[in-house]
Amino acid sequence: MVRNYKPVTWALALGINGLIVLAFFFPFKEGIKEYDLSFLPLLNAIMNGATFIFLLLALVAIKQNKITRHRNFIFAAFSCTSIFLLSYLLYHFTTPSTKFGGDGVISYIYYFILITHIILAIITVPLALISIGRGLNMEVSLHKKITRYTMPVWLYVSLTGVIVYLMIAPYYK
Repeated sequence: MVRNYKPVTWALALGINGLIVLAFFFPFKEGIKEYDLSFLPLLNAIMNGATFIFLLLALVAIKQNKITRHRNFIFAAFSCTSIFLLSYLLYHFTTPSTKFGGDGVISYIYYFILITHIILAIITVPLALISIGRGLNMEVSLHKKITRYTMPVWLYVSLTGVIVYLMIAPYYK
């Protein structure tokens, strides 16, 4: 039975990206200062790294025509991404942004990675959701068409999430 995942896909894509944008403009909550959330950026990096590994394993599995294994690794990657997202939103709704302290060439590299990471992360949300929906419906040809773009973009976003963390970690208070 083919299910129509389009309404859920677009509602989630718009809602998730809307929350992320809101997190940048939401005033820092003084009342939440009592909680130490300084561990969340590291958790975010770990979840991004796990997502990257699960995506690579999913890619290997599908190349070996191991569909169930592929699906399980995709679900694991999506789960890690979901934990990342919740952690990311909690941190950015409660904690002021950290400024990158490097200068010179390294700052250009950092901001290039950060900007491409952010732009592609926005695109990844609907791509991943559509890809998963098509995969669940076993719409193989449509699934292959979109995952041709989804997989490399999602891999880039998860890897650069770790790189951004490693580059900015020395500047966390």
